[in-house]
Amino acid sequence: MSDRKIRLLGCCMAALVSGLVINAAGARADDNTMTQERLLNADQEDGNWILHHKDYSAHRFSNLNQINADSVKNLKVAWTVQLGGLEGGGIWTHGGLEGTPIAENGFLYVTDGWGSVYKIDAHHGEGVMLWKMDPKTDHDWAGAVACCGVDNRGVALWGDMVISHSLDGRLIATDKNTGKIAWQRQVANPDKGEVITGAPLVVKNMAITGVAGAEYGIRGWVAATDLTTHKEVWRTYTIPGKGEPGSETWKDDHEARATGGGSTWVTGSYDPKSDTIFWGVGNPGPDWDSQYRPGDNLYTDSTIALDANSGKIKWHFQHTPNDPYDYDSVAENVLVDLNGPNGTQKLDLEADRNGVGYAVDRDSGKFLWAVPFVKKLTWTKGVDPETGRPLEYDASKPVQNYAVTPSRDDKVTMVCPGNMGGKNWPPTAYNPTLHLWYIPVIESCNRITNEPTKPGSFKAREMFTGGGPSDPVRITGSVTAIDVTTGKEVAKQEAPYPMLGGLLATPTLVFAGQPDGHVMALDAKSLAPLWTFNTGGGVSAPPITFTVDGKQYIALLVGQGGAWDKWFIDGTPDLKRIAPSSTLYVFGL
Repeated sequence: MSDRKIRLLGCCMAALVSGLVINAAGARADDNTMTQERLLNADQEDGNWILHHKDYSAHRFSNLNQINADSVKNLKVAWTVQLGGLEGGGIWTHGGLEGTPIAENGFLYVTDGWGSVYKIDAHHGEGVMLWKMDPKTDHDWAGAVACCGVDNRGVALWGDMVISHSLDGRLIATDKNTGKIAWQRQVANPDKGEVITGAPLVVKNMAITGVAGAEYGIRGWVAATDLTTHKEVWRTYTIPGKGEPGSETWKDDHEARATGGGSTWVTGSYDPKSDTIFWGVGNPGPDWDSQYRPGDNLYTDSTIALDANSGKIKWHFQHTPNDPYDYDSVAENVLVDLNGPNGTQKLDLEADRNGVGYAVDRDSGKFLWAVPFVKKLTWTKGVDPETGRPLEYDASKPVQNYAVTPSRDDKVTMVCPGNMGGKNWPPTAYNPTLHLWYIPVIESCNRITNEPTKPGSFKAREMFTGGGPSDPVRITGSVTAIDVTTGKEVAKQEAPYPMLGGLLATPTLVFAGQPDGHVMALDAKSLAPLWTFNTGGGVSAPPITFTVDGKQYIALLVGQGGAWDKWFIDGTPDLKRIAPSSTLYVFGL
């Protein structure tokens, strides 16, 4: 008998002993093996959610429609499971939940902030934890350089393995049936201030990894690991080396590129037709002292298109050149095909932290349109309709002076949106039938103080920011809908708090959670509220939907984490009453 059959038999026997039925969803054992063919056709598995963004195009849209605009009023809690990961470490008092659950044939795979992975059986109308994989991360070592919280955004599936990251920079393969670590390799280096919070993207037997740490002066990258040999296939740096394309956009005389930032900490997208991976790149470092690093600072604040086999950059589009605001462009890239009289238009959509939503041609990176999605935007007077650059951008100047710019000459400025962005990492969703793109919005302004950076002052594992934020005014939010056929805003549902958790779209609904604990369902066209439930814990994770035995459910991790309660809580004082929690909620009719 093969090793694989022994593992499957052992898993089934254990399930029978505990009263579980492994194949209650009607799936064959072979259906539990993840292949590239299944990932390419993820949308055909309506009852499953097998990719981080539901599909390679990052639509976060499901065709499931039992829970709809008419029936959603009857939605209630089906079951909950208490998780772990609340421990603090380093500069953080507690961990949080920002992960997207993966659902396959009635089983859920979720993570807590420290990267522990849980397998949960969702059959029989309740959730039963089958195993927990704890990566045994050194909390203080990794937590000390985790800029923006003890967070982990989820896992990927490949073969009979669960692929995940740990905060201390490891890529881990866990046996799906036993919960035992099969192998692991070090991908990032916390000694340099590098940590990993994003979920891996699996493409053609490779796990694609992004890195966090721009606030610690890292040199950002995206890396691919072969899941058979466990060796690195390619690593593409987002800050070009000397003489490489883009290096000319770092015009200083003190090697600012070496600490140039450019984190890549949100999961990318993939277009199999062009064999291209799309990834967002974060802010340059130091964050708020753009005079230390004159030039456009490529490839920071950009979308980059990578050849899947080599990692070579095919094209880039930069949103905020010489960024003095901490306006990362790490948002997910949503790939959309629009059929028109002149053929198919292939869009790459990105909702940027600078408060503007962009559409570019995903084969060339050519700018198509842009639309502000926040109510108050002061850093620029607008976006050039021809180039997509800020109207004030001047290619002849090494240091940009936008409408409101923190600088060594104007050390304290109030900027909108604030440095948390008009949208942060929480993912958007797209309804391909309605052609509506839904954005989880943060309505914010805050004060930025510039602190001049001295050449030679960089120290590994110490903040390298050139200033910092303070005094946020009252921060609210919204869910905003953009018609991608016109590039115009068509609906906005105001929220009393910033949208920190991301969205899910179905044919007639949009689901979202709020940091005060309320989960809501909105009408897909009007965004009118149709249902709400108070979970009692802050939400900073996106919902998904799946089926078990033909019944549709909504799943959501509840447990406010991230940087909010450390750096932005004064802008939302009501949230001081929300206690840390770590719970998986599952809703059904």
